Amino acid sequence: MKEKRVRRSPREEHSRILGRRSFLQLLSLGLARQLGIPGTAAFANPSSIPLFREAAEEVGLKFHHFTGTMGQYFMPEIMGAGVALFDYDNDGDLDVYLVQGTMLDPTEDPRKAKFPPPPGWQPGNRLFRNLLSETGKLEFVDVTEKARVGHVGYGMGVAVGDYDNDGFQDLYVTNFGHNVLYHNNGDGTFTDVTVQAGVDDPRWSTSAAWVDYDRDGRLDLFVANYLDFTVKGNKQCYASTGERDYCTPKMYQPVPARLFHNRGDGTFEDVTESAGIGAAIGPGLGVVCADFNGDGWPDIYVANDGAAAHLWINQRNGTFKEQGLLSGTAYNAEGAPQAGMGVAAGDFDNDGDEDIFKTNLTNEGGNLYVNDGRANFYDASAEFGLLQPTVPYTGFGTDWFDYDNDGCLDLFVANGAVNRIESLRGSPYPFNQNNQLFRNEGDGKKFREITGVAGPALALSEVSRGAAFGDVNNDGAIDVVVANNNGPARLLLNQTRSLNHNHWLAVRLEAANGNRFAIGAKVEVRLGGRKLLRRAHTDGSYLSANDVRVHFGLGESAKIERLTVLWPDGRGEEWDRVDADRMVTIRQGTGRSLRGPG
Repeated sequence: MKEKRVRRSPREEHSRILGRRSFLQLLSLGLARQLGIPGTAAFANPSSIPLFREAAEEVGLKFHHFTGTMGQYFMPEIMGAGVALFDYDNDGDLDVYLVQGTMLDPTEDPRKAKFPPPPGWQPGNRLFRNLLSETGKLEFVDVTEKARVGHVGYGMGVAVGDYDNDGFQDLYVTNFGHNVLYHNNGDGTFTDVTVQAGVDDPRWSTSAAWVDYDRDGRLDLFVANYLDFTVKGNKQCYASTGERDYCTPKMYQPVPARLFHNRGDGTFEDVTESAGIGAAIGPGLGVVCADFNGDGWPDIYVANDGAAAHLWINQRNGTFKEQGLLSGTAYNAEGAPQAGMGVAAGDFDNDGDEDIFKTNLTNEGGNLYVNDGRANFYDASAEFGLLQPTVPYTGFGTDWFDYDNDGCLDLFVANGAVNRIESLRGSPYPFNQNNQLFRNEGDGKKFREITGVAGPALALSEVSRGAAFGDVNNDGAIDVVVANNNGPARLLLNQTRSLNHNHWLAVRLEAANGNRFAIGAKVEVRLGGRKLLRRAHTDGSYLSANDVRVHFGLGESAKIERLTVLWPDGRGEEWDRVDADRMVTIRQGTGRSLRGPG
């Protein structure tokens, strides 16, 4: 006897699948606890308090991304946009900069777009100032016009760094089209200095990163570029069902990345060719800079869409060599290229080196590249439980962060498709997916997806792209701002401080020899026989910039035995007396000197 089939609408079917997934996660969690499987109790959430709470509109972070689509399926429409978390006014709390889209045909009226902007929408990128330090309450106010950073263009990403070492962080905004460098004037305003600085790129730029690659104390700029797409040259592509869809990157040629060297006088020199970066070209999307081989000099990793990833190893003489294939980070475990989107670098296994996680296209799964400390990697995504759960999704923004302050780096992935999802047939924008949260079980064990028990904020199904990480409300727990394509920005407030008694430490670095915020510095905390290594950075994720402050979860121990900093110039220092559960400022030259590598 045949089972009677129930006909459901595409939306009902999608909801059923998502509901079944969450139910199975909860069921497996309950069974695991009953069977006594180690680690399950640590992330169980029996209270009514969710791990994360979505609070963007509540606190004044009102922003809706506009794609400007007219139904022509121009590729830039589906790729943006990013977000930055940074303290632009140095008042001790994190502000938010969100990148906006526009009409690709400037003669068209936005109100005639397929998805017109909502009431009250304002064109251009937006800067929201955090009033926490003034009022004691988390609240944002839009200061875009006053700050003069509301660039109107087809926005992609944003990078944050103090390129002139004046103590105020500057913004570099990437676009499909001309890019923009905003100099922070230190008085709440910015100035567009793109032309004077010489850092424009008229092509399709995506992620960018500030990095002092030659250790001269001045931040240089790496800009990833994507494809040679033009509106006039738009190609028509179709889904397997015969419907119009966005093209894959293979339909267009990739364009080279750019490396700009900081001269120290407010101008930059394009050293792409002389530094060796022009030796390999790929459709670049995500970029992260870290010392992967432990020689004390920053290297550059680039996720390429549908092509081998690039690992640019610093030769310590102003040049780089591309060693993606040699290092094991170019392809997956089967030796195949993947559609690399977002990237994260961090010491997830607490062995003292930087490992890499890369997000990819649906049906590919993410890559977890484990480092041996000398830039020799292997793809351990299946071994650590990150392959199978990520296969159904297209990942973008991502980062390692210790959400529960237990001393082990966890993982967040922002998801959203770039091609039609068959189960969403009939939906006006059939690309939405759930974001994911993975808990690090520690001690070399696997990651466990806890999306289903994290609360309503992780149950949202949207088209997520950029993600920025930082302690927005200064409570000692890392929060996440997610930038959605064709949707509202989301602020995921971390509430685990109400659920456990783990300790923490946040470190703000001040370098004495240039590179004021010490981007690239390695910070190590020793406590209870453990060593925790973290890096000062704003790069990584996808099209986004993170809080430069260095955050440590300390677990149950509040006694920090030693804090060590390897500064970007290669000098090392250590401090014995550092108190936990607070934010501290560490200034170069105030600790005991150590000898560092390089």
